[in-house]
Amino acid sequence: MKTYKSYFKNPNDPADRSFEPHPEKYPVVELEYPNNEASEKFILLAPKDPDHYNPIMCLESSLHTIMKDYLTPAQRAIFGTLPDACFSDREVPIPYPPTAPQWAVTQPETSSPSPPPMSSASSPAPSRAINKHDGPLFLKVMNAINALLRLLKYPPVPSDPFDPTPPNHLREVVKSWGYVPQGVIERVVEEVYQRAVGPNVAQLRRYQAFSSEAYGELMPTLVSRIVRETGLHEGSLFLDLGSGVGNVVLQASLQTGCTSYGIELMAQPAKLARSQLEQFRIRCRMWGFNMGEVELEEGDMLSSKRVDELIPKADVVLVNNRVFDPSLNEAIRPKFLDLKEGAIVVSLQEFAPLSGVTERNLDDISAIFQVTQRNYRPGNVSWHGKGGDYYLHRVDRECYASTKQQFENTTGTRTKLMRSSRLRR
Repeated sequence: MKTYKSYFKNPNDPADRSFEPHPEKYPVVELEYPNNEASEKFILLAPKDPDHYNPIMCLESSLHTIMKDYLTPAQRAIFGTLPDACFSDREVPIPYPPTAPQWAVTQPETSSPSPPPMSSASSPAPSRAINKHDGPLFLKVMNAINALLRLLKYPPVPSDPFDPTPPNHLREVVKSWGYVPQGVIERVVEEVYQRAVGPNVAQLRRYQAFSSEAYGELMPTLVSRIVRETGLHEGSLFLDLGSGVGNVVLQASLQTGCTSYGIELMAQPAKLARSQLEQFRIRCRMWGFNMGEVELEEGDMLSSKRVDELIPKADVVLVNNRVFDPSLNEAIRPKFLDLKEGAIVVSLQEFAPLSGVTERNLDDISAIFQVTQRNYRPGNVSWHGKGGDYYLHRVDRECYASTKQQFENTTGTRTKLMRSSRLRR
């Protein structure tokens, strides 16, 4: 706890030291997650370094996501009354009524897939307790919120033993989703990253900059965009050649349910990717849904037998080749010859010219691609705060064959005209 300091205090008792750092008895609070028997304890301390993991902020963000994406507007209104009750002079009641109220047992609303965002007036009550640094008040608020969440997760059992047991409402909401909401995806990604990668970021920065071993990440917003643009879905196979700590592989399988494979040469990122995969599986269970199958390999993409097996089946291949040296980019290109028709290669440097097939590159490997350039916004990548470009290469052999035939016909016609001209002389 040397890297953390106290955040909360007891305004009614200056002698209260329960909210200060302690080697063993540090202050904690629990948060109920959507799935049954799923909860987590958060340390109520603040990091001395603002770049370090902040458990209080993490707790608040996760709670906000639960309220925004798992509750109906009527249910959020119930939670929205907490600030008025909690900040009054009255004791906060723990809501365990003998029968479940109507808002706790109704079926989830499906007419609007994305409920409107909560206004500041109805935001979770802990925000006010956090701003006041009031420890006892924060614990009281969280007890009340957890009690309401438990009521949604474990509705009272009917008095008639033959009546069906009410289901966990938060899990029922998940069943109504057509897709995992973007806010939930980003929260799970962030929770996993903070626990598995965050404490080891300094080790990742040791790799030589501007070399093929340089470390860099695509941010979740850009990954989501690539997923949409390439049409990844539950039946797709996604490959990440040079997968780093596994962020893109894991998010793709979380967001779409697709099967994903990633290979990483460097030992430390590959180790963290395996740690992230373990955490992802835990987090998905806590949030109440599943992710697609993920396979991770530590090794060289150029010599991996598994890469050679999967390339012909792949629907989308990502190569974050922003700093790959020319020889490595050139060595990767022959593998794309085995891609099936319509497969897409996404990269940060183009593998084929944007101008398309010309007489000069007619017999080049890259001629099978139709290339589209896309722009990403500032903040979409980890290595700088600027915008930039990425490229979508779609395999289109039919177009290539047609274009090649046209060139050959044109060349043949040109040759015949030249021969005819010489004969006339």
